[in-house]
Amino acid sequence: MREVPVLTARAAADLIPDGATVTVSSSSALGCPDSVLRGLRQRFLEEGAPRELTTIHPIAAGDMYGVRGIDHLALPGLLARVIAGSYPSGPSSMEPPAIWRMIEADEIEAYNLPSGVLYQMHRAGAAGQPGVLTHVGLDTFADPRRDGGRMNRRTAEDLVEVLDLHGKEWLFYPAVRADVAIVRATTADPQGNLTFEEEGSALGALDQAYAAHNAGGLVIAQVKRLAPTGSLDPQLVRVPGILVDAVVVDRDQWQTTKTPYDPAISGQVRRPWEVIEPAPWGLQKVIARRAALQLCRDDVVNLGFGISALVPRILVEEGLAEEVTWVIEQGAVGGVPLTGFAFGCALNPQALMPSADQFTLLQGAGFHRAMLSFLEVDREGNVNVHHLPGRRHVTAGVGGFADITSKARAIVFSGTFTAGRRDIAVQDGRLEIAVDGAVPKFVDRVSAVTFSGRRALEQGQHVLYVTERCVIELRPHGLTVTELAPGADLHADVLAKAAFPLLVADDLRPMDARLFEPAPLGLALKPRPAAVLAGGGA
Repeated sequence: MREVPVLTARAAADLIPDGATVTVSSSSALGCPDSVLRGLRQRFLEEGAPRELTTIHPIAAGDMYGVRGIDHLALPGLLARVIAGSYPSGPSSMEPPAIWRMIEADEIEAYNLPSGVLYQMHRAGAAGQPGVLTHVGLDTFADPRRDGGRMNRRTAEDLVEVLDLHGKEWLFYPAVRADVAIVRATTADPQGNLTFEEEGSALGALDQAYAAHNAGGLVIAQVKRLAPTGSLDPQLVRVPGILVDAVVVDRDQWQTTKTPYDPAISGQVRRPWEVIEPAPWGLQKVIARRAALQLCRDDVVNLGFGISALVPRILVEEGLAEEVTWVIEQGAVGGVPLTGFAFGCALNPQALMPSADQFTLLQGAGFHRAMLSFLEVDREGNVNVHHLPGRRHVTAGVGGFADITSKARAIVFSGTFTAGRRDIAVQDGRLEIAVDGAVPKFVDRVSAVTFSGRRALEQGQHVLYVTERCVIELRPHGLTVTELAPGADLHADVLAKAAFPLLVADDLRPMDARLFEPAPLGLALKPRPAAVLAGGGA
């Protein structure tokens, strides 16, 4: 039988030619083949080669907490173009990653495209198809009539096209034909078969491997250990050895950010829900609690980063951890999605799907609602979640946001009403605004459109914006305040703090007073309406 060579990371880097298109499987530190990327950097510093690479990352490669990922490649001459669903991100107090500095300085071409579409672009390339025709990204920053996903002035080429088919507009994204795929698994046998038993997800490793292999390229796999021939359960092999050309062993690879290994993330053990700490009391918890009131029992719910990521912790506190099924883009189904460094993983998942397959569910609206966050909202209901001028590394980029929101039946966007230094407290069941944030988040026009309010209205999507002081609904006549927090003044604290006129519902009602008390809510989720259980709308 054919055996795949086991190489050092530095030797594997010798396989990559100048000008290659290299696709990398990763989600921050989750699944990141960091040793191989480090070996590529080492070769370039020694030899000045390979040069002028194009790298593709459906989800960010690396983090800002020890796994450098794409930052290994952020060297003038090594990298010419990067196409990514997201990029390493962290707080504004930290120095931006090297890749962000190169993008800001116009040293490389850079694109930010929806993660799910990027996976499908790999599938299209592997199957010999011209590309992906999709509704994802219409009327957002990915639409060439806006930004076309371009991230700086150096990036001029339009990768995305608008096409008309049977009277409908679609976006066309070109197929990915990769020269090299770099993926990560847990175990490899001598034939190159890969299993992912200690991974939090297989991500898009198979599709990325197909894209390179079928184009006559190379697949390099980083693993934690080797196993004898015939010892791997064929049911657990996610990438067959026929696709793999070289294996690199890193016995110290971490499961995800600041997590060497937690078997509850990879589904090998189950932990009690009590290990999840309650969300700290404050404005964010109030917002997450109000978002949780939108849930129904037996909902299938997608979850995003930010304040919305606290909602599962609210359910745990209320003894409702398994009342809804969470689905996250990295692939976990069920369990409780983790917050902070380990976001993208779930505790006690029911299933770990390939990320590429999870996006089939998400793009096709095979779930009941999405719970996401916002940076800015404008008068049309557009949301910006990926672009923060001057501090772009604070956001990771679009990721799966555009894939998820393109058809979701119901969406809850969570965020504070203002930003900047402020003195706002929750005391005695009321909101007390001593000093408000000076930066408005409800703006006349967002700096970049990640979600189109216009398309949401056209498609009949139900959209709420939940803040600490009010709840706003996207309606055909405009954004409408439907609930007001106790202690908040409608005119002084809401209407006067938005950069455009907000409408006020005739039946304006107070936000649930229980949200503003530290004690448990006593939350009981209502059953899903019969029409929805039968496959109707939200």
